[in-house]
Amino acid sequence: MRELLESDLFLLTLTVGLYCAGALLYRRTRLALFHPVLLAFGGMIAFLCLCGIDYARYREATKLLDFGLGLSVVALGYLLYEQSEQMRGRMLPVFASVVAGCVAGVLSVVYIARWLGADRVILNSIAAKSVTAPIALAVTEPLGGIVALTSVAVFIVGIFGSLAGVWILGVAGVSDPQARGFALGSAAHGIGTARAVELGAVEGALSGLAMALMGITTALLLPLIERFLY
Repeated sequence: MRELLESDLFLLTLTVGLYCAGALLYRRTRLALFHPVLLAFGGMIAFLCLCGIDYARYREATKLLDFGLGLSVVALGYLLYEQSEQMRGRMLPVFASVVAGCVAGVLSVVYIARWLGADRVILNSIAAKSVTAPIALAVTEPLGGIVALTSVAVFIVGIFGSLAGVWILGVAGVSDPQARGFALGSAAHGIGTARAVELGAVEGALSGLAMALMGITTALLLPLIERFLY
């Protein structure tokens, strides 16, 4: 039984199964508790702790998912091409918004964490919290960050943005569909984009564009921000 629980096939199947179950429940109930990422994340942590399986074993068993995440980065190139019409004539405000969002997103969490006493390893681990996981992990590791902590930070930010982002934008008086979509994509990456798609086609399109541009911009600027601004 122990060999079965620790096998690559079982761990991979359980991970995908929990996500699919969460997606089904979330579509039917719209309850935040059943968000597919949240359910899969919490369910796998509980299972690994209960069975005494360490994270290294789990990561080895699910490396196929890591490979898939890498491919998703390549897909962002097509996403940019698909939204090229949205950028036509708006290049300056779009790129200015992305750069501002990148710098603000990184420095806000870094300065708060430093004020609370976090060391540089922790700062580098959470700095890329607002971009999609494959890019965040690729950027964090060369800076000496803890990849596992980066994954948790990206997950928490995505879930929070998905659940509270629309409400925050409403309180702030942001009602323009393009602005709402762009904000969700740049602050909460893929999970925020999934929420934006639920709001409408315009929000979903701009959120996907923002997610792609935010990932590229963060990958380029984070090493410079890390060196000169914190």
